[in-house]
Amino acid sequence: MKNLPANQLDPADRRILAVLARDGRIPVTELAKQVGLSKTPCQTRMKRLQADGYIRGFRAVLDSARLGLAHVAFVEVKLSDTREAALRAFNNAARAVPEIEQCHMIAGAFDYLLKVRSVDIADYRRVLGEVITRLPHVEATSTHVSMETVKDETGPA
Repeated sequence: MKNLPANQLDPADRRILAVLARDGRIPVTELAKQVGLSKTPCQTRMKRLQADGYIRGFRAVLDSARLGLAHVAFVEVKLSDTREAALRAFNNAARAVPEIEQCHMIAGAFDYLLKVRSVDIADYRRVLGEVITRLPHVEATSTHVSMETVKDETGPA
């Protein structure tokens, strides 16, 4: 099968993706049963979906609170320079910071929105002051602290 655009995936492909999004560790025989295929065609489709980039990988969803990283802050970042080289420098530096769980370039009043995970507010203050504000071209930041996770599609809240 050839590489298909998302709007050309057939219903069986979409069922496979839906089941795997809920349970990436499901055995292929159970996956096949749930999507109404036999094992071999299901495996073939799954391999194609991986090769075509629809399935980027499988990973464990960790409980951050149990790991001592329950504090979540969202940080608006405004850059002093938004030319391509500056954006690239910021992107590369942000990728290297373990406390930055997500980094999104934003169209709006600021340039980036970061999801930062830390031990507590004191640890966050250290990360902000010693790490985030020192990333390339950071001009200003504004922090929003999460009080409770209501919905998180990466795992149980």
